[in-house]
Amino acid sequence: MKFNPPLSLKQLAAMLQADFEGDPDFLISGLNEIHMVEPGDITFVDHPKYYDKALNSRATTILINKKVACPEGKALIFHEKPFDAFIQMIQQYRPFEPAKGFISPSAEIGAGTIIQPGAFIGNQVKIGKNCLIHANVSIYDHTIIGDDVIVHSNTVLGADAYYFQRRPEGYKKFESCGRVIIHNRVEIGALCSIDKGVTGDTIIDEGTKLDNHCQVGHDTYIGKNCLIGSHAAIAGVTHIEDDVIIWGRVAINKDLVIGKGAVILATSAVDKSLDGGKTYFGVPADDVRKKWRELAALRQLPDFIAGKK
Repeated sequence: MKFNPPLSLKQLAAMLQADFEGDPDFLISGLNEIHMVEPGDITFVDHPKYYDKALNSRATTILINKKVACPEGKALIFHEKPFDAFIQMIQQYRPFEPAKGFISPSAEIGAGTIIQPGAFIGNQVKIGKNCLIHANVSIYDHTIIGDDVIVHSNTVLGADAYYFQRRPEGYKKFESCGRVIIHNRVEIGALCSIDKGVTGDTIIDEGTKLDNHCQVGHDTYIGKNCLIGSHAAIAGVTHIEDDVIIWGRVAINKDLVIGKGAVILATSAVDKSLDGGKTYFGVPADDVRKKWRELAALRQLPDFIAGKK
């Protein structure tokens, strides 16, 4: 999420009632999670295991719960509860805005686009030309949709990320302030759910097609001209390159990369990154020829055991 206009280090520290180290006029242009940061961003860290990663990241301001030396060219804000302070910033600069109707007056809808009855179009949504949004689709605030996109009934674009921090008193929600971005010529089936980024964007690139009942987690990128089968479940922060085919009921774990042109056969479960240009199957997914050999060997196991007796 970007601040418009950017904030000074002194301004942000005052809002958080926190001490800081660095030039008081040091500019902060946005906030992001550690895996999404870029220069100008502030990120947070609240566990010693991740101090070095945050301090050496591309973020130029770090919200941290320990007094440490400030890296050159960066700034620090010290706060007892960085997670809570980060949520405070999100709620301050992107608060929830209740809807006033089925189609927000602030939504921008391109020429030739058809919005079927019962569809909900939230605040600051942008929809391109010649799209078809079917009945009962829900498009949450700040979603961006390109041209020639089809979204089928009861799909939800932009629901909150599934992201919580465990506390002794229960789970603390990480408020989502990212977006969903759908590029040109994408088709999304019925009853799909595509979650917004926590602080960045969930992106589906040009020409990709999703079947019904697909789940796409926060901050995931799906490349161009991919096919995603029914009931696929893709966890957050996954990067799927171009021309990938994912068949029905495939489950993909978080933080993985699926290489260009990979094919994952139905009912597989992916627990590690996969190279492109290959076909995979199984639980856990592996090279399909290897898996078929394993299955052939397993079918012989009862006869082998009987022979031993």
